[in-house]
Amino acid sequence: MADLLWDDVSSFFDPDLMGALPDVRVPNASVEDWQAVLDLVVERGWKCQYSEGETVLPVPRAMAVLFRPADAEGPDLRVWPTADVLAIFRFYADDEVDFDVDLRELQGQDRLDVFCGFLREIGHRLGKPVLMDPEGDYGHPVLGYDVEADRVVLLADAQVR
Repeated sequence: MADLLWDDVSSFFDPDLMGALPDVRVPNASVEDWQAVLDLVVERGWKCQYSEGETVLPVPRAMAVLFRPADAEGPDLRVWPTADVLAIFRFYADDEVDFDVDLRELQGQDRLDVFCGFLREIGHRLGKPVLMDPEGDYGHPVLGYDVEADRVVLLADAQVR
């Protein structure tokens, strides 16, 4: 059974209303949580590519990425849970796992199911909520993984937008 139904949440996946790149985050995280996400990517066999600036490198340990010199090239980890869905982890802070998705890739029930499954995998592994905020509206999540329910739930009224 689907966590969310497309007809109920499609307004939250409209790039014109929400911005194309919503912020997805795990608040109150730790370096260990970041490492657990990196380990999950490997265990699940998701295609991934780690880079610092333009240089593609092997995926490092979380500690090495998060505590790099301030003037170092910006790191990112591109993860494809499926061939058509990309999440880009940014490593901005050690206390929040953060990544972007492109709403243009998340249209329709099938892609929504992939996205919800991805959030659920991360949230379940960490035992923490995974929240999606509209682009530029940080701190106002519209949906997210609920730890107690062990599924992705709607956190905002779809009619508000």
